[in-house]
Amino acid sequence: MQVVSTILLLLGAAILYWLCNIVLGLRANIAAAKRSGLPYFIVPIGPWNRAGQIFIKVWVPMFKLLPRKYWQDIEPTLHLNWQYRENHKLFAKLGDTFLIVSPGGVSCYTENAEALHQITSKREAFPKPTEAYAILGQYGQNVLTLEGAAWRMHRKITSASFNEKNASLVFKESIRQAGGLINLWLGPDGLGNKTFNSIEHDTASLMLNIIANIGFGLKILWPGQEFPADADPRLAKYATQVPPEGYTMSFVKALAHTLDYLILLLITPKWLLRIAPSKQAKLALEAETNFIGYLNQFLQEKIEDVRSGNDTGEGLDIMGSLVRTSYGDKPANEPGKKGTQVARLTDSEIIGNAFINIVAGHESTANIVHFSLIELATNPASQRRLQRDLDNIVGNADPATWDYDAIMNPLLGSMVGASINETLRLFPPVVDIPKMVSPTQDQAITIDGVRYLLPRKTKIGMVAIASQLNPRYWPTKPSKISDAETDIEDFVPERWLQTESSGSNGAKVEGADTEDFGGYAGSDTSVQLYHPPRGAFIPFSDGARACLGRRMAIVELVSVLAVIFQKYSIELAVDEWASDEKVAGMGRDEKAKLYKQAQQKSRETVKGATSLITLKLHGDKYVPVRLVRRGDERFVDWADS
Repeated sequence: MQVVSTILLLLGAAILYWLCNIVLGLRANIAAAKRSGLPYFIVPIGPWNRAGQIFIKVWVPMFKLLPRKYWQDIEPTLHLNWQYRENHKLFAKLGDTFLIVSPGGVSCYTENAEALHQITSKREAFPKPTEAYAILGQYGQNVLTLEGAAWRMHRKITSASFNEKNASLVFKESIRQAGGLINLWLGPDGLGNKTFNSIEHDTASLMLNIIANIGFGLKILWPGQEFPADADPRLAKYATQVPPEGYTMSFVKALAHTLDYLILLLITPKWLLRIAPSKQAKLALEAETNFIGYLNQFLQEKIEDVRSGNDTGEGLDIMGSLVRTSYGDKPANEPGKKGTQVARLTDSEIIGNAFINIVAGHESTANIVHFSLIELATNPASQRRLQRDLDNIVGNADPATWDYDAIMNPLLGSMVGASINETLRLFPPVVDIPKMVSPTQDQAITIDGVRYLLPRKTKIGMVAIASQLNPRYWPTKPSKISDAETDIEDFVPERWLQTESSGSNGAKVEGADTEDFGGYAGSDTSVQLYHPPRGAFIPFSDGARACLGRRMAIVELVSVLAVIFQKYSIELAVDEWASDEKVAGMGRDEKAKLYKQAQQKSRETVKGATSLITLKLHGDKYVPVRLVRRGDERFVDWADS
């Protein structure tokens, strides 16, 4: 009996200690939030709490049992995907920068361009919370999962591949792969004009093929294509749909399925996947096993090439570049410096960086192409203007003859570049970019001349989607497709074509990074297009931790759109409401009414996008479309938005 009493006493003491910590933690965090000068809201469980995210459907209803005044303002932020769903509208109610306080800590969410610019300009004051990316280091530590000196080394080594010379190679490969995609959509008879629901899958395949070339120097074939007889047999082995000896999946299939089930693979223990009675679990595990096998084989082959002198260093091959840096005689970073230790990556770090470049380079660009095509089909007037610009820039020239130096800048400054930018504005790959305040001290930010103090260790959500939908930073007009006061949430690439840019808050940030960390340092937007205030447009983040491959991503996106729309148009499919025969018998007014139905459904569908790793149409959501030759359109050659 005495033992039981002792256990109960200890248990009671532990519960009391836990409750005291909660109360004291909440009081300390509230005090810190008050000192900041920013508006703050109190919740029982913070938005970064993993357990809270898992059990959100349990505790949120309990929290809402309290009087409405305690939760009604902040309630939208308690649900997943609120950033895309609520975007700027919530900040208009709560303030453009606000804090969420819980017993576990303080979180800051901001859409203010001035604040975003300061946060991205000071890497050490506002580092990346690497624990949020820890699961992406399973295949090897990499430039995304690291901070501090280790990140600096990885950044300088990996940035060597992201230059204009390689961007021109990406341009050529993107053109070649876009031609394969067009042939797929035209079908065996080459006529096209057939409805397909697979645009998300097909654009993912397109970008997988391109990233296989960027990452490993492979030339991936589309169905029906064949390698020339004199092709490198080693490359041909990996480029077909047939698994080579020792594998149960082709490289492309293994890569595709690994990415399809990436979240499952990252968060689920391997032993559980092995015993799970699920076809998806077994497929995911098989794909990952094959994919890791390929990565290790690629690595060993490239190491052997470097050691034997067979590696020329020519062509685009990120893994090959990393191997040359780590196994070659001349390091790619710090050229010409004497007396400094040569920075080299381990084998696992080479694989880790190759893997993260695939994930970042494939998913984001595939989604942007996907959304761009849907939006241009939904907004025919913009599609026609884009095609007129292409007629002026490339005419009827065979894309294989296009010269990167001659046409890239004109494309970037045309409706092609404007359409890509507008898609990135409405559908940024990452809607909420995580940062944090340095754990060593509080950090000040200035907003509209007022100084605020963010408590140390504060988690920061840079809500890019909200900043990019804030009419304060963008040219707007009354919406033509809704009763909204402005067209800020509409796809209007023409807004980028105005020559007068906003009054950019390009003032120098005190304590900003000055070190050159390597990589592309230019603007993400053509000088011929509208330039919003610094911090208002951050689809690839900004500053030292901005996406390394953003220049190549833009080159891929622009090249693919240019190839497709040079000779073809994309139309929304109307099969749900009318057959081809019925459409053929319609007059223009009836066709216009029919296309309005398809446009409305398309807009409703894209509003259902959700953000897991990146923002995309998950699950069974899709927009059916058709690829038609220019001149054979049924709707988009005359229809309006």
